[in-house]
Amino acid sequence: MQIHLRHNPSSTVARCYLAPGEPLRVESGAMLAHSAGVVLEAKAQGGVLQGLKRSMLSGESFFVTTYTAPPQGGWVDVTGVLPGDLIPLTITSDRPFFLNRGTWLANSYGVTVESKWGGMSNLFGGEGGFGLRASGDGEVVLAVYGAIDVIDLQPGETVTIDTGHVVAYDLGMKFNMRRAVQGRTIQSMKSGEGFVFDFTGPGRVLAQTRNPSAFAAWLSAITPG
Repeated sequence: MQIHLRHNPSSTVARCYLAPGEPLRVESGAMLAHSAGVVLEAKAQGGVLQGLKRSMLSGESFFVTTYTAPPQGGWVDVTGVLPGDLIPLTITSDRPFFLNRGTWLANSYGVTVESKWGGMSNLFGGEGGFGLRASGDGEVVLAVYGAIDVIDLQPGETVTIDTGHVVAYDLGMKFNMRRAVQGRTIQSMKSGEGFVFDFTGPGRVLAQTRNPSAFAAWLSAITPG
């Protein structure tokens, strides 16, 4: 699969070019358009139990749609819900990634995307305890709110990121969640930053420049009633 991005960075669309007979798995509702002859099949990936696990625990759709290219090949356009960028992420068998809720749009056939417990860090960080684990060999397409920052950490290098801005991270890295102001819950809340992640390299972290949860809270505060 080859991926071409357009209309970036604020309204990005990813065109996924497929070889003859190549399948592509897409989140329900993420398809914008596709070329002639592409065949669609919607089902609960991995069966009903896996579909329930995805929808109830990871916040993704119960159904996943598989698009299969005709003999001459084809393409599928996918896009996100919130205004922002998209990023293709290469997954290899020795480098699985954790994907936060609501970021996954599509993946090539060689990649397995399944619900995964992200730990108490994600739960108390306000992003929900479950996310998705992407493993195998191939590409995934992720949607972000705002622009994307790709942070490659060297061995021993550490970065601190607000939990609401984390999109995905290399599962081989060391990381922990803590209050923004260590040991002081009230001070953390006064600072406007509840919880943060400390990531230590080597590894890669993807961060978004806008926080969907903060945006939702802002909308709720200004909406009458």
